[in-house]
Amino acid sequence: MDVLRWLYEASIPIGGYELHWLELVGVLFGLGSAVGGLVRRVWAWPVGIIGNVLLFFVYITVTFDVQDGRAPLFGQSGRQIFFILTSVYGWWRWRQVQRLDGRDSSRPAITPRWATARERLGMAVVWVAGLVVTQWVFATIGAGWPAPRWYYWCDAWIFIGSMVATYAMARGWNEFWLCWIGVDLVGVPLLVHSGYLPTAVLYAVYSVFVIYGFVVWLRASRTESPTPEPEAARLA
Repeated sequence: MDVLRWLYEASIPIGGYELHWLELVGVLFGLGSAVGGLVRRVWAWPVGIIGNVLLFFVYITVTFDVQDGRAPLFGQSGRQIFFILTSVYGWWRWRQVQRLDGRDSSRPAITPRWATARERLGMAVVWVAGLVVTQWVFATIGAGWPAPRWYYWCDAWIFIGSMVATYAMARGWNEFWLCWIGVDLVGVPLLVHSGYLPTAVLYAVYSVFVIYGFVVWLRASRTESPTPEPEAARLA
């Protein structure tokens, strides 16, 4: 417990904000994973998992009674767990596709494509239904402080949207970048409001990065040969 408390409290004072080392390192791993996703390298997944673990502890800080003025984001904490689960699937799938297509690690693991109409409908249904259910669950559990109702809708939007985006990335769909834009439009203001400034800056920068990534993937989907689908991935 003392080690965890030290990790939470270690920080650099910048103006009126305490930049926590744990948050900074988690953000940097998240950025590294995003770069890996852009260039479609398998290592993007394990790097992202490390960042998810670190950010989980950042968001769940209130559990250890560290009073630094930041609001606990239980939705953000929970989504890190689902990030890890989805990333394990993405890690497995990209490696399977890479092996099936005979690609070495120096080449992109997959060729992106647009999702089919059925796949897009599935994403939309999951996002809408998940949003309604999750915001109710979050509101029922509570935020540990008198949060307004809109807070739970925003946290649920980020939670479900992040899951959909990560799954779409695992499948190699171009739409994954568009999902992230939708998440960032809500996530950045919520993070600023809740006091997680480094993470908010990351997502603000990532919003620009996402647009570039979308263009890169779109170009690749038009010029590269489609990658074969592992049998298990076709059924997923």
